[in-house]
Amino acid sequence: MNQKTVKITALTVEELAKLLSQAGRKAISGQEVLAIAEAAGIVRPGGMINLIEYTAFLAREVAGGAD
Repeated sequence: MNQKTVKITALTVEELAKLLSQAGRKAISGQEVLAIAEAAGIVRPGGMINLIEYTAFLAREVAGGAD
């Protein structure tokens, strides 16, 4: 079995979309992931996204934007 190791602090848009889709059992597109990451200002050079920052942004949004 040859599985690629996932680095949660540096995921591509497509890797994150696939991971979120599998975890949530609901399809999410790369475009949706990118739009959220851009709104959060967390897209790193090379288009990489940190899953922890992405999740923290979503949690703040659900909590009403409170810091």
